Amino acid sequence: MTVKSILDQYHQSLNSLYSKEEITAIFYRLLAHYEGLTRLDVSLSPNVKIDDNKLLKALSLLKKVMPWQYIIGESEFYGINFKVNQHILIPRPETEELVDWIIKDHSNFQNLSILDIGTGSGAIAVSLAQNLPDSKVSAMDISKEALAIAKQNAENQNLDIDFILTDVLNLTKLPKYFDIIVSNPPYVRESEKALMHQNVLNYEPDNALFVPDDKALMFYDKIIELAINNRVKYVYFEVNEFLKSDVEALLKYYNLNNYQFKKDFFGKWRMLKIELPK
Repeated sequence: MTVKSILDQYHQSLNSLYSKEEITAIFYRLLAHYEGLTRLDVSLSPNVKIDDNKLLKALSLLKKVMPWQYIIGESEFYGINFKVNQHILIPRPETEELVDWIIKDHSNFQNLSILDIGTGSGAIAVSLAQNLPDSKVSAMDISKEALAIAKQNAENQNLDIDFILTDVLNLTKLPKYFDIIVSNPPYVRESEKALMHQNVLNYEPDNALFVPDDKALMFYDKIIELAINNRVKYVYFEVNEFLKSDVEALLKYYNLNNYQFKKDFFGKWRMLKIELPK
């Protein structure tokens, strides 16, 4: 089949699930993965024929709203390809902005010790270790399956990251001193599930996404407590856009006044930096 005819099938089959632009973008991402062809290649040879088996198999999974990242087993984050599977959350573009903030803040510092809590695929930890090469990065997660993938992603970049299997909610102290803690913890309230796309609800791990409505800030509370008790200098969080005022109330409870929220490129309050008292 020609590339165009397969693309037409994608649009016909997926138009109730995704926008036209999203379908085209997904198709060309899969085409590059399976056939090594770019959109430019296709525009130069519009009638090129390819083996359609893998692309049509992928289409059948897309119709079941499986995320394309899980179909091919990888996702790009901060210019790096990461292995992913259904044990871990797919890295989001918004989180790249959090990583970029940390790198810009600390690119002139040496020998930093950084802890990524709830590392998942290792996207944050690996990106920081790659771009702050003088730092020592550790990554923590409750899931041994997630840590197995994170370790592979670190090894693929020849990075030495210390991986820690533990539940942060059960910690009374950190395993060692850290200058910086960063975390993209579960922060979507159960009541917000109705706002989520089916491909997220059906395939991505609940424990990486959702928190009870009455304990929506339990990870922030615990991590801030650990940071204060262990004299951490900075904490960076990804946050729920709807809970900014709740997070601010938590910061006031801990008498933390030196903090900054940032909006993501969608204009949503998504990032937080806390500078802790010395």
